[in-house]
Amino acid sequence: MMIRGVIVHRSILFLALMGCAQMVEARPNFADTLNLGHSIVMVTTELPSGDNGRGSGVVVSKEYVATNCHVIANTNGANIAKFRDGYRPIAIKANWRRDLCLLKFDPLPFTPLPMRDSSTLQYEEEVFSLGFPAGANVPQPSYGNIKGKYMYDGSLIVRSDASFAMGSSGGALFDAQFNLIGITTFKSPGHDGFYYSLPVEWIKELMNAPETFSLKTQEVPFWALPLEQRPYFMRVVIPFQNKEWGTLKGIANQWIVQEPNSVDAWYFLGVAEEGTGELELAKLHLNKAYQLNRRDLDAMLALSRVAFAQKDVMALESLEAPVKDLNQDEGENIALKIKQLKLGS
Repeated sequence: MMIRGVIVHRSILFLALMGCAQMVEARPNFADTLNLGHSIVMVTTELPSGDNGRGSGVVVSKEYVATNCHVIANTNGANIAKFRDGYRPIAIKANWRRDLCLLKFDPLPFTPLPMRDSSTLQYEEEVFSLGFPAGANVPQPSYGNIKGKYMYDGSLIVRSDASFAMGSSGGALFDAQFNLIGITTFKSPGHDGFYYSLPVEWIKELMNAPETFSLKTQEVPFWALPLEQRPYFMRVVIPFQNKEWGTLKGIANQWIVQEPNSVDAWYFLGVAEEGTGELELAKLHLNKAYQLNRRDLDAMLALSRVAFAQKDVMALESLEAPVKDLNQDEGENIALKIKQLKLGS
């Protein structure tokens, strides 16, 4: 069956990638990686130019493989490959705006992955991704932590610092218990990129959608919309990275109006105020983020910077233990700041 579709226009800002109180060590051993790798497939495509494209896919049932729609858009056909064997889909299910597609097959000889809803995830949980970055013939892992969860279209987009690269779009993001918690989809530009995954709840919803045999569409994924139409969690990134504090402050304030309980909206507002030297306001708003989420390590670290600038030893001492619970090295850095201030007093 030949499946056809459209090419999703590349975003200037965001680049598509063909890419628990007690935390548990999330890094799988070799046997774990091998077992999980049985459920991660390479998606290959036939491009109109005659070249081949590739991405990643995740086995979510005996019949369905989840991937990003932009991986197979406007191709002359798509297959999955595993253990030197190829499989051709018999139908698809697609949500173009969400950039999530399910390829349907006759029952596959692979193990579906258990899924964990994004609403149960916590900031700073250890996670890892598996996918086929360019040139890799076996799934490659990358490790990190959950750094953000953003309400969008009825569920939560997951941000982590587990990096992924070209070829990894449609790959898997796992928690420490090897549950599928997201589909690796897009990142911000630059070396210190923000890495985003689609929630598994969208996979479950898509399984109930009607089947189709065409990928032709004029819809654009939400992350590739014009800048002013993108979610606030995307719009803050470039001003944050470029230290454009006035612009960041304006976007964060708009975000708070729309989502007054957004942890990251308050965090980015506080960081912008820190950048402009408004330390009392920064402390107020960073504390708001911390009160909303006691596992917001980034907010705590920003508060520690403000406290150090204000020579507030008591504030630093109150942050040392909770930071150390989440990140031993950062906790020790705060301890050093406390000693430095006490020696200077």
